[in-house]
Amino acid sequence: MARRRGFFAELQHQSRIAAQQREQAARAAERGQAAIRRQAEQAQLEAERAKAHALRAAAAERKAAQCEAQRLHDEAMAAEVSARNAVLARSYEQIDTMLAATLELDDYVDLQQLRSVPQHPPFPHPELELPTPQPQPTAAPPEPVFVAPEAPRGLRAVFGKRKHSEQVAWNWTRASFTATHQAWQAEVAALPERQMRQLQEHQAGEAERLARLDEAHRAHRAECDGLDAQAADVNRKLDELIAGVQTGAEEAVQDYIGIVLSNSVYPEAFPVEHDFEFDSGSRELTLTVLVPPPIALPSEREYRYVKAKDEISATHLPKGEQRERYANAVYQVALRTLHEVFEADRAGWVQTISLTVASESIDPAIGLPKRTRLVAVPAERTTFMAFNLASVVPLATLRHTRALLSKNPFELVSIDDSEGVRRR
Repeated sequence: MARRRGFFAELQHQSRIAAQQREQAARAAERGQAAIRRQAEQAQLEAERAKAHALRAAAAERKAAQCEAQRLHDEAMAAEVSARNAVLARSYEQIDTMLAATLELDDYVDLQQLRSVPQHPPFPHPELELPTPQPQPTAAPPEPVFVAPEAPRGLRAVFGKRKHSEQVAWNWTRASFTATHQAWQAEVAALPERQMRQLQEHQAGEAERLARLDEAHRAHRAECDGLDAQAADVNRKLDELIAGVQTGAEEAVQDYIGIVLSNSVYPEAFPVEHDFEFDSGSRELTLTVLVPPPIALPSEREYRYVKAKDEISATHLPKGEQRERYANAVYQVALRTLHEVFEADRAGWVQTISLTVASESIDPAIGLPKRTRLVAVPAERTTFMAFNLASVVPLATLRHTRALLSKNPFELVSIDDSEGVRRR
């Protein structure tokens, strides 16, 4: 079982995975994998459309439509094959260059870069910060004005005679005006009370808004204070870690090594895990790297579209090539791990590393998990750091260091450690 990552190691690991995924996406785009995939999808869509058209076509057109549908289908399958082969080639490239990939990087981890800076969320209720608009004052309506009925004209005006109906109109107009004026007077009299009620409603609304605003601000401040407290706690632990690493404290150095190894992200097709212990007295790191078993690696050489069967099939790599790639990957992991730890430990607290590369699989004889040790190598800092790993053959380097090596890593043959790793 691999060691559980510490807090900072897990942060670094997730950050490195995200960076690797972004890099893979960029490389995939550069190599046209995304375009190939889109071409395959588009071709398949066109094939389906052509097939549908063929079903709808008249008898005279059906044969031509079917031919077109078949052509587009073949193109779609060919594009799918290209996409699969591109992914396969990228996986093999990543596995074959695992050592070179780390040599391009500085494996030192600046712990100050792990300092936490709280990211406060924006205030979630900005609408509460806007005052309630003042109510528009209710103005008194204009006072009604009496308008007398139209004066008599013509002969009636000359002889000064008024009919009974004219007098009735006059009386009705006067009475109507009186009622209207009284209503206006009542409305004007009620106006102060109405304006006071409007003001009170506005004040009550403002009081409610301010109360909700205060509550929202207190909740927001509490959330921000919580984030500040979390960041302060993280930074306090980080300060303790930095101080411990500077003085070579055993637990702190071990945590730092965990961060370094967590920062090392391997290809998706070849994931690894680490288990380790640091002894500050001997200044030795005992480190086990778990690699996937051979069966977990891809074995296809390439994909092909078999038109006669209308299927995509794969040809497989010869066993010899599979054995060579797996063994070389195991040897690369051993050198890469030694390099990453020694390079990252600038203070030199780790002087020697006792490294084991192993793989876990199911024992076919008993059906239970077993761990097979494939490489065991002792490494001393000064000697190892003098190597130019950019120009070495991993197997030759391990033999030079007198490592114990499996005679057949691909078949999960364990090393013979009866004499011990430091036998010579």
